[in-house]
Amino acid sequence: MSEELDPFSIAQEQLDTAAQVMGLDEQAHAILREPMQTVQANIPVRMRDGKVRAFTGFRVLYNSARGPGKGGIRFHPQESLSTVKALAAWMTWKTALANIPLGGAKGGVICDTKSMDGSELESLSRSYIRSMGRFVGVDLDVPAPDVYTTPQIMAWMMDEHSKLVGSNDDFGMITGKPLEVWGSEGRFDATAQGGMDVLREAANYYKMSIKGSRIAIQGFGNAGSYAFELAQKLGAKVVAISDSRGGVYDPNGLDFARLKETKEKTGSVANYSGGEKITNEKLLELDADVLIPAALENQITGSNADRIKARLVLELANGPVTPEADSILLERGIPDLPDFLVNSGGVVVSYFEWVQNKAGYYWTQDEVYSRLSSIMSKSFADVVSTQLKYANSGKKISPRTAAYVIAVGRVAAAMKARGWY
Repeated sequence: MSEELDPFSIAQEQLDTAAQVMGLDEQAHAILREPMQTVQANIPVRMRDGKVRAFTGFRVLYNSARGPGKGGIRFHPQESLSTVKALAAWMTWKTALANIPLGGAKGGVICDTKSMDGSELESLSRSYIRSMGRFVGVDLDVPAPDVYTTPQIMAWMMDEHSKLVGSNDDFGMITGKPLEVWGSEGRFDATAQGGMDVLREAANYYKMSIKGSRIAIQGFGNAGSYAFELAQKLGAKVVAISDSRGGVYDPNGLDFARLKETKEKTGSVANYSGGEKITNEKLLELDADVLIPAALENQITGSNADRIKARLVLELANGPVTPEADSILLERGIPDLPDFLVNSGGVVVSYFEWVQNKAGYYWTQDEVYSRLSSIMSKSFADVVSTQLKYANSGKKISPRTAAYVIAVGRVAAAMKARGWY
């Protein structure tokens, strides 16, 4: 298997592997290898110096056979169409695996939010929605926050889209909003909460004890920091953490409050006093019970997969493990639970927000967490039972391929029922 790190090529290669395993109809396979709709926009924004700057923005609707598109909007200086297409594909499989009535989509703008002030961000957010307004909406494609976008940005986008369609309360066209404009309880830690639900199920299935287990987390953003806090509440010991500037390791466990304070004061957890300073690369190879990549794509590759020592890999980031690494981990007997299973808590609670917006009826945080846990537990059970089914017929497949078989099968069945092939 090739070690091609182009994100969309990886997404296609993963689909191809599953298609071969499951004997997918070649017509369905051809449809699913490419997005249904790709939009690229030139977005003019007046900056604080009075000059107008043009930003490049994208929105990709990958597949809507099972419902409206669903997927975040990323503001990132290295954003690319390939990444957006890959993430839209993975979102398609994510919603299908969770068995919620949504498809897959993604958006992005090439920009550096760290160099922009609030008024520029608001102008960019509103301009993006004006550019994409014909392609998004409550029954078409429902965006959400992602890298460097926030609930406030979602509120601006919702407000702008409401003006475009002549509505005062177009709340359901976007999720991840502030509670003041009918976001959902439980949304902000939903990705990590869902990941911990999967960890609980996985620990039980693989006969591991979460209490006292050693966890290494790559990434201290929203997902990684919440995962740290929630893992500790489950009795685990987080022994390593990192961000883009480096990390720290302490076999006796790290202190969450001190780490958070260090990050706020100095800009990086690498400045934490105590423990051993380590690189992001070194963190991946630590002797830990659970490794949680919660940062960037392509972190575990064919060049380092043979040095992974963790008993279990829990992919909280999107695309942190390449296809070649996937094969190596499978052969080494290290369960690698895939991103579109582990981090689907975010889109599941986004789905809950969309449902609540459409109904005009809102749930408590406990109701949200309970419903989330049920979906995450069922998704994990579906994956391991599919793995077992293929193992019983003499075919060893990874958790990722099992998840793909389920998700692709559901999307293909919906396309077939609709007469798309």
